[in-house]
Amino acid sequence: VQLVESGGGLVQAGGSLRLSCAASGFTFSSYAMSWYRQAPGKERELVARITSAGSSTTYPDSVKGRFTISRDNAENTVYLQMNSLKPEDTAVYYCRGVVRSRQYWGQGIQVTVSS
Repeated sequence: VQLVESGGGLVQAGGSLRLSCAASGFTFSSYAMSWYRQAPGKERELVARITSAGSSTTYPDSVKGRFTISRDNAENTVYLQMNSLKPEDTAVYYCRGVVRSRQYWGQGIQVTVSS
């Protein structure tokens, strides 16, 4: 199983970024996928989850209405569209999948939002 994130970077407050996570090594369309983030000195937290078919999504209040998770099962990719970014969204973002009861993480990608 391999998860590779891309699309991070530096953006001004109010801006947008789209993260991608390319998955391989498992039947992507059979598993829910999630995005997490970890800011310096803080615990890793869930920011979005999507079911295997993409029919249901979950967000914490901190990003609801600003972030959108989606997936393309034909391309084995999950996305995180982030709009109206705030400085407090600055973190390393990780893609996560639980495959056959084992969790896998991407390498993480930095998102920095300047004020």
